[in-house]
Order: sequence, then structure tokens, then C-alpha cells
Amino acid sequence: MYSVGIVTVSDKGAKGEREDISGKKMAELLPKDRYEVISRKILPDEKELLEQELVRLTDICNCNLILTTGGTGFSQRDITPEATLCVAERNAPGIAEAIRAYSMTVTKRAMLSRGVSVIRGSTLIINLPGSPKAVTESLSCVLGVIEHGLDLLMGNGQECAR
Repeated sequence: MYSVGIVTVSDKGAKGEREDISGKKMAELLPKDRYEVISRKILPDEKELLEQELVRLTDICNCNLILTTGGTGFSQRDITPEATLCVAERNAPGIAEAIRAYSMTVTKRAMLSRGVSVIRGSTLIINLPGSPKAVTESLSCVLGVIEHGLDLLMGNGQECAR
């Protein structure tokens, strides 16, 4: 069972002016027999707050996976990739590249997503776009495949013998 933290990054959501449909959609799409959502939070587009939450979820809550939604576009307030990179210990670019490549088959606007995927300790952090439709598409692209990476991070996978 993988423990998951979900963070929605939205000024309006944090103020209660918009329902968090994307974060809810993420939780619904994760197979219940393999993923347990242990934290779900909505934060404003504030870099320091997001950094603190990512550190809390990795270092204190020991999440295996953190999924963020929102804050990956071109707006001046979109800071999710920058906050994620600040707490990263290692980059895992293939995941974000795969999400963008798959999303490009749906819409050319996918090239405007700046989401990243990184590792902090034994936690995988993946930035997803903010719309429920994009969340669904992105998760359909990576679920199943990332489990091998999560197992390796947890020390449960088989490393290649030399």
C-alpha cells in the first residue's frame, strides 16, 4: 500500500471561492487497493507554504507519493514547479515528460504545462495540471508504471545485478 499526499494549489480554492474538484478527482482515481490518501490540502499559490507542505508530507508524514494539482501554467502566481524543485533531492524528468507527451495527443496546449517530477528522500513528487480533465489524463498515463519506481524508493524493488 502506497501512502499519498494530495495538494491542490489554488488561490481561489484556498479562500473557499472554488470547489477543489481536481484534488477530489485525484483521490477517486487512485486504486483503493494500492493507494491510501493520508493527507489532502488546498493551499494558495504561495511558494513558501507549498515548500513547507511538501517537506511535511515527505519528512514527517513519510508519504510514498505526493501529487500536486494546479500552479503549473504561465501565470505570475503559478509557482508549483519552482516550489517542488526547491525541496527536491533528485530529478525524475521522465514522468513529467511522459505526461506532457501523452497530453499533447489530446491538446497542443499541453506544451504550456511546466509541471515537474522529483524525488525527495524516498518520496516521489509529481506536479499535475489544475483541471479535472487534465488530472484524469495525466494519472491514466502514469498509474501502474510509477509503482515500480515507488517500490524501488521504498526498497522493495529488484535492482539490476551487476
